[in-house]
Amino acid sequence: MGMAVLENERVYSYVGHGAPSLIRLALGDQASQAEVEEPSSSFSSTTASTTWITPPLPASRKSLDRLSAAGKRMAVLTNKPVRISQAIVDGLGVHDHFFQVYGGNSFDFKKPHPIGVEALRKEAGASRDRTLMVGDSSVDVQTARNAGIPCCGVTYGFQPETLAEPAPDLLVDRMEELADWILNQDGGHK
Repeated sequence: MGMAVLENERVYSYVGHGAPSLIRLALGDQASQAEVEEPSSSFSSTTASTTWITPPLPASRKSLDRLSAAGKRMAVLTNKPVRISQAIVDGLGVHDHFFQVYGGNSFDFKKPHPIGVEALRKEAGASRDRTLMVGDSSVDVQTARNAGIPCCGVTYGFQPETLAEPAPDLLVDRMEELADWILNQDGGHK
């Protein structure tokens, strides 16, 4: 679009609220709505046609296996479009671990609005104190705060530097730590 290339770190700071927001921020306030929609459409079609073949880390799969075997109900709530989110989960071969996958277009509002958490809690039949949001950014922590549930931040995600404010209730460096914590809780979390 004839604009200067942005540094990766700046683009990373735009991630978390969905592709349209990222593109709006990247293009700046001077961009018209039509100028924002053109790359948004291209971005969405390119992402939708991508084949997701990257396997999850072996320790992550083992942790998901442990949690599933213990009867923990897990779901995905992301601001990515639902079709892309489901393709990623399927491509990673972990779909069977999650009872639901919701994307940014599954509801009228995206994270940090609590609507997705509320829908998942209702579907799982879980109370607030038996629900845990796990995420890698301040958007996830704010979503948990807005929903009135505890939150675990993971430092191995995309934006761990944003986990300082607001801070999560628990911070882990490895998926095994999270699985151990959940499985060692009195009564556990769904």
